[in-house]
Amino acid sequence: MANIKSAIIVGGGIGGLVTALKLHRVGVSVRVFESVETIKALGVGINLLPHAVKVLTELGLAEELEKTGLPTAELMYVNKFGQEIWQEPRGIGAGYHWPQYSVHRGRLQMLLLKAVKEQLEDDAVFTGHHLKSFQTFGDLVKAQFENRKTGEGLGTYSADILIAADSIHSVVRKFYYPDEGLPKFSGRILWRGITESDPFLTAKSMIMAGYQDQKFVAYPVCPDTAKTGSSLVNWIAELAVPDQMPSRADWNRKIEKEKFAPYFDTWDFGWLNVPKLIKETDSVYEFPMVDRDPLPQWSFGRVTLLGDAAHPMYPIGSNGASQAILDADALGEAILEQSDAELALKAYEDARLEPTTNIVMANRKNGPEIVMQIVEERSPNGFNNLADVISQKELEHLSNKYKQIAGFDREKLNSKAGV
Repeated sequence: MANIKSAIIVGGGIGGLVTALKLHRVGVSVRVFESVETIKALGVGINLLPHAVKVLTELGLAEELEKTGLPTAELMYVNKFGQEIWQEPRGIGAGYHWPQYSVHRGRLQMLLLKAVKEQLEDDAVFTGHHLKSFQTFGDLVKAQFENRKTGEGLGTYSADILIAADSIHSVVRKFYYPDEGLPKFSGRILWRGITESDPFLTAKSMIMAGYQDQKFVAYPVCPDTAKTGSSLVNWIAELAVPDQMPSRADWNRKIEKEKFAPYFDTWDFGWLNVPKLIKETDSVYEFPMVDRDPLPQWSFGRVTLLGDAAHPMYPIGSNGASQAILDADALGEAILEQSDAELALKAYEDARLEPTTNIVMANRKNGPEIVMQIVEERSPNGFNNLADVISQKELEHLSNKYKQIAGFDREKLNSKAGV
């Protein structure tokens, strides 16, 4: 095992908290520093793929996950008229040893925060601590923190390693890549909402409708609501826009639905009424669809990047949170396997940089959702027979190819059961 006794984790999001749990499991003393004063159950829905659920299960969270998330039964792609392009079972129903979960991001974060506070020391999480600067002195990393609102200094902390899990706007990433600039804007805007509504399809289905420049995603996220016969539906509306990317201050801002809702007025598929779903939602939030170019290096001596700080990607293929969880697992395993701290961080980078780079690049080409774009280009007015537009063989190839890129090929993953 590497000579790592202590770690500073910058960022108390999903990646940072799972990293804390994993490093604690391998014998590292961990402190998590989060910029916000109070960690709240904010956000909307995300998906956890089976390989990420495997990691969380190994960390002892299976029972809590089952209470918090809704097992995704199927994934379905349809065109803008609601005609089915592709359907496949997901999770246990697809033969995986672990479920896929649709879950409210905030509820998942609170689950992880509770686990960290229970398993680590009570004072393992420092809120209201924004990273101001850091330096490496020999075999220690020293980090200075401040109150982001007041600028008040909050002291210096030392550890054997520092892990930056501080999001797409990472302070640490900017230190090593000062000329990188703003995230890369896709030319598309996402509007996200969550509302209680009627169940659709299996009541555990995830659907994606439309094509690259006009898309709608919906899936239920709450097992408690499902038990009442209703459905807490997370949805995302996406449009290509000619404008420039909104300034960072406007990300996640609440907006009026009239800005985008008219584009979906005719999207009533019978089994899902998109205009009604949008209308029933009280609060809608706006995000630019962004990522960053892959980096040549994440680890710098005793400092490394993780999650969105390392590889922010388009929200395509349900991969953002899952890949951060896989990062955490790989980092913990590297610490167990290597004899030196710097070698451990380099081994972690070697294990994760190329796979996540491949996902970032695949998502720029629409990832598994490329089938929707192909059908739109070949049959913009809909179809009578899907086989005249795209073959089953081509659909299967594209679906399986992405699973391999993203690391959740069923046979390969299942072969790791109990490892």
